[in-house]
Amino acid sequence: MSTEETNREAELLAEANASPLMKKLGIFTKLSGPGWLQGAITLGGGSLAGALYLGIIAGFGLLWLQPLAMICGIIMLSAIAYVTLSTEKAPFGLVNTHLSPALGWAWLIATVMANIVWCMPQFNLGRAAIQQNLVPAVGESNASTAIICVILLGIGLFVNFLYESEGKGAKTFDLIIKILVGLIVLSFIAVVLTLATTGGIDWGAIFSGLIPNPKLLVAPAASYADLVAQSTQPDWWTDKIVYVQRDRIMAAFGTAVGINMTWLLPYSLLKKRWGKTHRSFSIFDLSIGLFIPFFLATSCVVIAAASQFHVKTADVDPAAGAGTLAELSAAHPGATNAADLELALTLVGRDNFQLASTLEPLAGKVVSQTIFGFGVLGMALSTIIILMLINGLAFQELLGKRGDKTTYFIGCTISGIAGFIGPFIWKGASAALAIPTSVIGGSLIPIAYVTFFLMMNSKKVLGEHRPEGTARIVWNILMGFATSVATIGSIWVLYGKAHFNSWHGMIPAAGLALLIILLVVGALSFIRNERRA
Repeated sequence: MSTEETNREAELLAEANASPLMKKLGIFTKLSGPGWLQGAITLGGGSLAGALYLGIIAGFGLLWLQPLAMICGIIMLSAIAYVTLSTEKAPFGLVNTHLSPALGWAWLIATVMANIVWCMPQFNLGRAAIQQNLVPAVGESNASTAIICVILLGIGLFVNFLYESEGKGAKTFDLIIKILVGLIVLSFIAVVLTLATTGGIDWGAIFSGLIPNPKLLVAPAASYADLVAQSTQPDWWTDKIVYVQRDRIMAAFGTAVGINMTWLLPYSLLKKRWGKTHRSFSIFDLSIGLFIPFFLATSCVVIAAASQFHVKTADVDPAAGAGTLAELSAAHPGATNAADLELALTLVGRDNFQLASTLEPLAGKVVSQTIFGFGVLGMALSTIIILMLINGLAFQELLGKRGDKTTYFIGCTISGIAGFIGPFIWKGASAALAIPTSVIGGSLIPIAYVTFFLMMNSKKVLGEHRPEGTARIVWNILMGFATSVATIGSIWVLYGKAHFNSWHGMIPAAGLALLIILLVVGALSFIRNERRA
């Protein structure tokens, strides 16, 4: 952004602050930008799958979960924005200087890992949306897959070229991202509205599902009650459903804000040349660009999945429940009955393409396949673009060349090439790649939160801009809540998956150890540096 554009933006911001509400919102929406990047990355395959799983396992009962997760994320992203805009410095250097290089480098490495690994399933999601929903005539051969992936990679590189350019190119980039996020949201809204016109939506259940119900952390959704009572082992099934339900809850919670999103925000703010005068505006930016699109899109997917799949098994192959029934037989040898089989089938996962197929009789082919397919493709493409972007920014810090365009495109290309090969290797390599990446990223989300919690309270980092009085109390209450939820959730998940019987279990154990070590290092480093200050 040029100096002239920066000055013009400052004038518009001052005008907005002195304007009536509606005019203010219009100007704020026009000036918004970094928040939309956050929306573009979080509306990806992970959020789609998380919303889908929540609808399957709990119906409308967990509609509140992903918005709550995003509220926690926005609290901490707002803190990250406040620190960045107050200091007007890159946070990687601030963390290394004022806390510990161990925290800074762990943050950077986890971000790079996430950008490279999670690009793979996004390319796979994008090519599948084209091959299965939008243009099934192209088939699913390796040749058509390669052509589609070349196109996705080319689009990703071109849009990132716009991001690194100045003037009209950067503005075009912002517009593309806003359009993609808007198309995603409108696609899923269209699906739900169509379901509503066919009588497939219970609005009362939807509104009640928006009210937080922590009971679902420890008890099955009420819809399972009759089947559980009719089963051969009600206690076993209760524990099994709660375990699956809790696993789905934590997976959906974890996909709301990823470790690489905490990296993206400060660097995108600095790229826009925002400063201290933008601190309040940045919260609005996150709300309109991140929270609202995320809330609408994920809620629509939960609603659609709940209406089609929750405690319904007509679309499931009976053989799909064999694994769960084998677990039951191993724990309680003996005969199983029809309720046992039905319960096993209700726990079978489905994907977004199965959802589109079940919607077709109700919504018609245009809505269920074409519009739904555009929504899924938009999710994949927007996430691909932003993952490549973040990797470019991360590589600039990794190689010590901040602002260097060549280094930026090296990072973009590495992430993009990894994504390109994703459809060809993801199914076989997903455990080897996804498990360590998700564990390390999940371990470091609380670390990132704690890091900026400490920095918000640091006189050495913020100086005169450290919140004081009532503002400091409010910030600490909100950050304490968000950080506690993230930390407890991460420890809960890692502890539940940690064991030493296989490498799958040893990685969560290592992640738990990493989390504890970095928390201790961060706290001790903060105390030491503040005393020096």
